Amino acid sequence: MSEGREDFIATCDAKLRLVRAEADLTQEDMAHALGISKKTLVDIEKARRSLGFSGAVTLCAVFPDSEIISTAFGGSPMDMIPGLALVGQLLPAPLTSGNPWWEIIANNGEFIIEQNTISQHYRLLTSQRVKVASAFDIDDLLPLFRAQPTEEP
Repeated sequence: MSEGREDFIATCDAKLRLVRAEADLTQEDMAHALGISKKTLVDIEKARRSLGFSGAVTLCAVFPDSEIISTAFGGSPMDMIPGLALVGQLLPAPLTSGNPWWEIIANNGEFIIEQNTISQHYRLLTSQRVKVASAFDIDDLLPLFRAQPTEEP
């Protein structure tokens, strides 16, 4: 196992209890969310077991807005997970245009609204194609899409 992957797992193991507290979950509810037994969760929280790679990935995926996780990794770890999973392999470049699954609905120069051709849900992206929000009702995204940038003092 690569050192980066081991560090990722160790960090998730160490932050598990804090993420659970941040989410205000019982051990039973947290175990259910991660797909593990309560006994396994208790053992991980007491540093007797480890989440392992799949458990650490699950923790990050189930709690994508966790400030504990974001602080531990200096941002969302979701961008680094493919690199940890595919060590020694080239990662596919992100699609910047011509994606057959997304149709551009609106573009105001600062934001882009796209609709998924399969699920019909919408996503709001920055002009640099960073996802800001998603919704099944385009009206939920329009206030952000129309928002004027604020000038910094």
